[in-house]
Amino acid sequence: MSDRRKIRKYMIPTLLIFILTISIAVTYSSYSSVNKSKADPSAYIGIAFCGNTTQEAKLLIDKVKSYTNLFILDSGRNPISENQTTVEDICDYAVSQGLSVIINMGIKDVSNPASWNWFWQAQSLDAIKQRWTQRWGSKFLGIYYNDEVGGLQLDANWRTFYTKYGSRLNNIGVPIAEDLNAIKLKMQAYLDNGTLPTNYDLEANFFVNDVMGMDPGVQNLTAAKIPMFISDYGLYWWDYLGGYNTVFAEIGGNQSSVAEQIAQVKGASRLQNKDWGTIITWKYNQPPYLDTGDQIYNEMLTSYEAGAKYITIFDYPYNQTAYGVLTNEQLLALQRFWNDITTKKFTDLSTPEAVLVLPHNFGWGMSNPNDTIWGFWVSDNRTQQIGTDISELLAKYGPALDIVFDDPAYPISNVPYQHVYYWNQTINM
Repeated sequence: MSDRRKIRKYMIPTLLIFILTISIAVTYSSYSSVNKSKADPSAYIGIAFCGNTTQEAKLLIDKVKSYTNLFILDSGRNPISENQTTVEDICDYAVSQGLSVIINMGIKDVSNPASWNWFWQAQSLDAIKQRWTQRWGSKFLGIYYNDEVGGLQLDANWRTFYTKYGSRLNNIGVPIAEDLNAIKLKMQAYLDNGTLPTNYDLEANFFVNDVMGMDPGVQNLTAAKIPMFISDYGLYWWDYLGGYNTVFAEIGGNQSSVAEQIAQVKGASRLQNKDWGTIITWKYNQPPYLDTGDQIYNEMLTSYEAGAKYITIFDYPYNQTAYGVLTNEQLLALQRFWNDITTKKFTDLSTPEAVLVLPHNFGWGMSNPNDTIWGFWVSDNRTQQIGTDISELLAKYGPALDIVFDDPAYPISNVPYQHVYYWNQTINM
């Protein structure tokens, strides 16, 4: 994930302009498989496999099947995802060993016409949903589609984009271009006379309705009512608004704390009645990539106590060990975690105890004090106060805190929080 951001942040904004010119087609086929029972950890625990061969996948499944219950076929950008037989062979095997499956079938890459008929040239996703539901039953959980949409929005090089394409936006005549032009005019007003934004509704509309709402993959998955999964490192609230059923908060890196990431994704999912999880990603951009076994164990346990429905490890690149990036130390940590949560009782921090309410559509990245707002704006006069509030409340509540946004569609009163804090009120600790 992390190593792709630098390239993709320059590419994504440009490609968005052409998103309405694409159409997709998809179709598929049916089967059934064996279910195996094991201890119930009351959550899905597993590995996001990013290998290149069926042999690698089955070797990993054999290694972890006694202490996981989830296998994510996260090979959406390599030849595995282009071969229906290979995908089904791997998932048949995973399900036969008692694991549930989430499948990354690739994404619609608008820069590559060869990918425009993804999902094996089929005309509809209804057929593949029927085929895989018959084949794997409730073990088929859904599709992992796209990656880090919110984070890329925050980190994209919008200045370069507007320098190159800003003068053409008026002439394209599609909603996404019109919205980008309206944001450009708003930014120009700030440069000309110092007019600070009073709200970020334009930016939120662009992200939810254009970036995600016009994504043909999202449209097809939504139409077929196939649950959608994504991992991200920011803007979780709007990932859910854009149609995702489950968001995995990326933890383990050097961005904001585990507790803060959990507070954001948990709060968004609770108010919007969605599911959430965590995915442990790289701590380093070179070997050993992942953190120590003890630290991974602690991150998984924190996620579990906070109520994560999914807890998984991002297993990439696949050239470090026979099991990808995972060493024996990390696999033993995963096994210890499984054994502990299936035999012991832990603190339950999942109930709605405390919530911090941020301004409507305030898409601040929150990973550091200078993080962008929606990728278009530098931090404003509210970010320092919000950052202080978050720090103080996390010190008091840790992962029991929720962070949400003021939105009439999702009133705070719908959730019985014991303590409600607003960003612009004095917080008495």
